[in-house]
Amino acid sequence: MKALLYTIVPEETLDAMCETFYSCIQLPIQIINEHGEILVEKGRHSSFCRVFQKHLPPDDTCVKMHVSASKKAVSLGEAYIFSCHAELNHIVFPLITKQTFLGSILVGPFLMDNPDSILISTITKRYHISTNDALELYDESNTLPVIPPAKVNHISHLLFYLFSNLIAESKKELLLNNQKLLQQSRINESIQRYKEENIQTDSYPYEKEKELLNKVKLGDSREANAILNDLLGYVLFSGGSSLEIVKARAIELCSLLSRTAIEGGASTDTVLKLNNQFLQNLTKINSQEILCQKLQEIVEAFSESMFNTIPTKNNEIVKKAMLYISEYFSTPLTLEAVAAHVHLHPSYFSSLFKQSTGSSFKEYLNMVRIEESKRLLANTDFSIIDIAVAVGFEDQSYFSKVFKKYTGLTPKQFR
Repeated sequence: MKALLYTIVPEETLDAMCETFYSCIQLPIQIINEHGEILVEKGRHSSFCRVFQKHLPPDDTCVKMHVSASKKAVSLGEAYIFSCHAELNHIVFPLITKQTFLGSILVGPFLMDNPDSILISTITKRYHISTNDALELYDESNTLPVIPPAKVNHISHLLFYLFSNLIAESKKELLLNNQKLLQQSRINESIQRYKEENIQTDSYPYEKEKELLNKVKLGDSREANAILNDLLGYVLFSGGSSLEIVKARAIELCSLLSRTAIEGGASTDTVLKLNNQFLQNLTKINSQEILCQKLQEIVEAFSESMFNTIPTKNNEIVKKAMLYISEYFSTPLTLEAVAAHVHLHPSYFSSLFKQSTGSSFKEYLNMVRIEESKRLLANTDFSIIDIAVAVGFEDQSYFSKVFKKYTGLTPKQFR
């Protein structure tokens, strides 16, 4: 019966890629199917494995470990370096499509340091290996390739570069899995911090929520996601990881995000469609991890919607300028400095920015500064002059004039 993997990728292609890899790297490489069975093999394995494998329990084989490591790599979304039963190192890169595991690329075995008696002693005790076999293993260990850790990392990256585009959508799926794992790590760090700081569970961090909304309005998805993960950490910490509590907060947050995006100039039609789509998906979500990932996607989508009205030709340039402004607005930022950042002549950049955003550089910079000053006025006891300086204005009088122009109120009235 034809392997499932071969229905998607031609056998000849996989064989040629493995041959090329082995010729360049000189490490054994295999392609295994979803059951761990070898489809392609290049490079001869050391006799070490042949001697050792006869001591493995019937229900704990190398094949079983290779499949398990491959599935771990799927969840990580990248190549996975692991040690086998015999403490030998391998690298595995998964092959998937539409969340279906097809098999993997398996490189190894190898060592990352010269073999010694400790290696043999460890596995001899674990598997009750006889003295004669232990001596044979020691002799055979000297035939194993030794690869420095730094080079092993490079080889794992090479596997990703070589094989991630082999199957349509595979790279996207693996990157998504990697993002999920990273997000959960950030959320767990946040939960741990709240525990260590003995934060009260009834004191929702509204200031942090406002920071999130401000970053979305500025189109800064990177900072917005960092704040989101912190917020999710608080919600999970205070709600005892209840999925329903997180869902309720997600609905509230989505509503706030959509309103913020519209206020920031995003298309109302686009934002409402995104909002409705998210709320429809929400009812089908039964996993905390997926819910957190969906929230991250909606934050990125709303952030990106800030740029949807910018002509495609100039999108990346203007977006880069906006993100630079959002990072350095509190400094004495000039048109010339931002133009230099995007490698354009100041007069051309000024015209392009106005044409693309509908606002002049100065108007947009003031808008960003006023948004931040509103947050500080609402959530801190700083004096108005201190806030004016903190957001980049040179004096309180000019700050008050600009603030009233954008909000209809003086800073004092707003507070």
